[in-house]
Amino acid sequence: MLTLRKSQDRGHADHGWLHSFHSFSFAGYYDPRHMGWGNLRVINEDRIAPGTGFGTHGHRDMEIISYVLSGELAHQDSLGNVKVIPPGDVQRMSAGSGVMHSEFNHAQGQVTHFLQIWIEPNVRGMVPSYEQITVPEDDKRGALRLVASPQGGAGVVRIHADASLYAGLFDDAESAALAMDPARKAYVHLVRGALQVNGRPLCAGDAAMLQGEEQIRLEEGKNAEVLVFDLAPQAYFTI
Repeated sequence: MLTLRKSQDRGHADHGWLHSFHSFSFAGYYDPRHMGWGNLRVINEDRIAPGTGFGTHGHRDMEIISYVLSGELAHQDSLGNVKVIPPGDVQRMSAGSGVMHSEFNHAQGQVTHFLQIWIEPNVRGMVPSYEQITVPEDDKRGALRLVASPQGGAGVVRIHADASLYAGLFDDAESAALAMDPARKAYVHLVRGALQVNGRPLCAGDAAMLQGEEQIRLEEGKNAEVLVFDLAPQAYFTI
């Protein structure tokens, strides 16, 4: 079964310095039909105005992934990390027993556009940790490149959750297929462009929620960038 989640149906918040679209219930946006999908809890598409950002705040027991689309995201945390996340990098922060961090756009005249992703962990109270990788564009061209998994590895961040994340770029005749366990859930989020998922057309910001499927087929891309999540059928904990 495939269910579409259209871009215009997402929650939206305009804070002046921040424009955010929420795929699932978050902060002031609440929709009991969209509390998450499997153990995927948050996908926020954020645009941060120049010279602004999220001040220091805390998280616990969540796997947090940042995926920058344009501009740069400056990250600082209580673990001692001071990093810049450019487009093409994938950042993972395991909040575990508790971490404080901030995220800013220090550039002048340039909006930072990124996806903030939360996945619920399969264990609570772990020691917080941080990881960041660079994924070459050629690795994602016409393919689904694994960027996050429980095992981690070279060029793959390790998440403490029963989930895997793939990223891909598709245009014209480029296509890919990913085998799925029908007992699991999948979530396909189209970052930009247009793409067909199992024969269903998606536009930028749209998503496909899948369950009971044996395969995800991606084709007919038009300047498409996509994220594909292979997910546990339900969360381990109630947040």
